[in-house]
Amino acid sequence: MLPYSTQFIEEDDIAAVVEILNGSHLTQGAKVEEFEEAIARYVGARYCVSFNSATSALHAAYASAGIGEDDEIITTPISFVATSNMAIALGAKPIFCDIKRDGNIDETLIEGLITPKTKAIVPVDFAGKPVAIEKIKEIAQKHNLLVIEDASHALGSAIDGKKIGSFSDMTIFSFHAIKPITTGEGGAVVTDNEAYANALRLFRSHGIMKKELWNSDMVSLGYNFRLTEFAAALGLSQLNKLDRFLQVREQIGRYYDERFSGHKLFTTISIDSNEQSARHLYPLLLNPELHCVKEEIFSELQSRGIGVQVHYKPIYQNSFYKERYGEQRLSTTEHFYRSEISIPCHQKMALENAVMVADVVLDVMEKYSHRGCSF
Repeated sequence: MLPYSTQFIEEDDIAAVVEILNGSHLTQGAKVEEFEEAIARYVGARYCVSFNSATSALHAAYASAGIGEDDEIITTPISFVATSNMAIALGAKPIFCDIKRDGNIDETLIEGLITPKTKAIVPVDFAGKPVAIEKIKEIAQKHNLLVIEDASHALGSAIDGKKIGSFSDMTIFSFHAIKPITTGEGGAVVTDNEAYANALRLFRSHGIMKKELWNSDMVSLGYNFRLTEFAAALGLSQLNKLDRFLQVREQIGRYYDERFSGHKLFTTISIDSNEQSARHLYPLLLNPELHCVKEEIFSELQSRGIGVQVHYKPIYQNSFYKERYGEQRLSTTEHFYRSEISIPCHQKMALENAVMVADVVLDVMEKYSHRGCSF
C-alpha cells in the first residue's frame, strides 16, 4: 500500500547516525546544538531549542510562557490532541475557535473568544498551509496576548518568502517520522526571545543550571525532554535535503491540484500565490452528497492500495474532552470533519505514483456518486 505519508531515509542519513553511534556521546553532545543552529538559520529565528517530541516542545512552550492554572488559550479543534492536551497538563483550558474551509483557524472569530483569562492564541498551520498569522498577531498585540504557533505541519512553509517560524512569539515544529524531515520522534521550539529560549532549555533538562565543575543547581521544575545526539544527526542530514523534499511534495500537490480542479464531487485546498506550503498533507474535501458513504470510500481506497487518513476528528469530540468540558459543536469544524480525507503526498513518491493515486481516487468517487446522501 502507498502510505499517505512516510519517512524517506537515504544512505547518508544512516551514515550520519552510525557516526554518532561510534562516537563518544549519544546524548548531550555537540550535534544537538549544531542541529538547533541549522533549524534557527533555516527559518530565520534567533534561537531553536530541540525536544524529544513536538508534544514535549508544546508543553515547554506553554510553561515557558507562564501559562498555568485557570488560564485559557484559544486554539483550533482541527489538530492532533497534543496542541490542547499540553495546556491542560499545566492546568489551563483550551477554548476552541471554529475554522475556515481550508482547515485553519478562523481569525475573524478569535477576538470574540478572548476573556481576562486568555493568555495565548495557538494557531495550527493545517496540512502546511500557513494561517493568517499577521492578522492573528494584530489581535494578540491589541489584547496583550502571546502567539504560540503549532507549526508541526509547516517546516518549510512560507508567506511572501518569509518562513513560518519567524512570525510568532514561539513556534513549534515536529520531526515525527511522517513529517517533511524526521528525527524519528522529535520536535523544536524557535523564538527570537532570549528569556523564552533560556526557560525552554531549563524545562527540557530537569530545571538544572550548570555552574562550575561538578556543581549545578535545580532552579525550576523540569523534565527530561532532551533530543539524543543520533536523532539530531539524522535531523541535520535530513534538513540538508529539506528543500529537495519540499520540491517533490509541491510537484505532487500541483499535479493533484490540476487533475482534481473543478471536480463535481469534492474540492481541494488552494494555496495562495504568496504562500508556500510544506504539503504535509493533501486533503480532499468531499461534497455533502458523499458524507454518508465516506467510510466506504475510505475502505475502498485502502483496499485498492491507496493509504488514506482523516485529519482530524475534532478534539472536543474525544471522550476526555466531552467528560471534562461537555458537548461542543462548531459548524465549519463539523462539516470539515465529515468531508476530509488525506491522500498520499510525500517525498518518497514519484509522479507516476501520483497519477495512479489520482486515477484510483476519481474512479472510486464516481463509483460511489450514485449512493449520494439524502438531505
